[in-house]
Amino acid sequence: MRRLLLLGAALLLTSAAADKHSGYVDASPAVQAMQDDDTANPGMLWVEQGRALWEQPVGGKSCASCHGAPAAMRGVAARYPRFAGRPISLPEQVNQCRTARQGAPALPEEGDEMLALTALIGLQSRGMPVAVDASGPAQAALEQGRALFEQRMGQLNLSCAQCHDGLAGQRLGGSRVPQGHPNGYPEYRLEWQGMGSLDRRLRGCMTGVRAEPFPPGSPELAALEFYLGWRANGLLVETPAVRP
Repeated sequence: MRRLLLLGAALLLTSAAADKHSGYVDASPAVQAMQDDDTANPGMLWVEQGRALWEQPVGGKSCASCHGAPAAMRGVAARYPRFAGRPISLPEQVNQCRTARQGAPALPEEGDEMLALTALIGLQSRGMPVAVDASGPAQAALEQGRALFEQRMGQLNLSCAQCHDGLAGQRLGGSRVPQGHPNGYPEYRLEWQGMGSLDRRLRGCMTGVRAEPFPPGSPELAALEFYLGWRANGLLVETPAVRP
């Protein structure tokens, strides 16, 4: 059923973006089946870890102390990254809650605990359309992200747009080049044999074109992630997605 919903979503986009679709559509039937079945989706292992962490007191408070059940987070992940003077990712928001409200240390973005919590939060929005708000004062950050998406970089002199706009749908190493929409993060990638964030994927792409990756938490990376979130508007949240 979920496969039909995801495929249907790609067909119901507006005519202005009729060809916009999730990377799910470009995945093989075997990968799609793995994502569709929660008992086979490896990302659900992180979700279950996230459920335990949600209830676990840290600094005297748990996530549940303020927010109640995880279901209260429905719709939250669909709106991230959000703009609050600057783009703020979901992992950054989790760390803001930990440091400001729980008096706990920030979690490493690629650590299992952060991936587990963001996977749990993301799951609550699964099936909802991505709805990143880039109106008003967010426009400057959006345009910065767009420029970075179109900027050639590295020894291979390639931009994100050349691959994920110009070459989308063609094959590279046996897999179809996706359009690069981040509607399933954190996601389980077969090449990683584990979960990872959008930050990790972007830095890996930069390394792949032999460029110096933007530092974690940098304004450039935040702007690029903000633009990609906005670019995916209308697609359904798939967290935890499975990709090749």
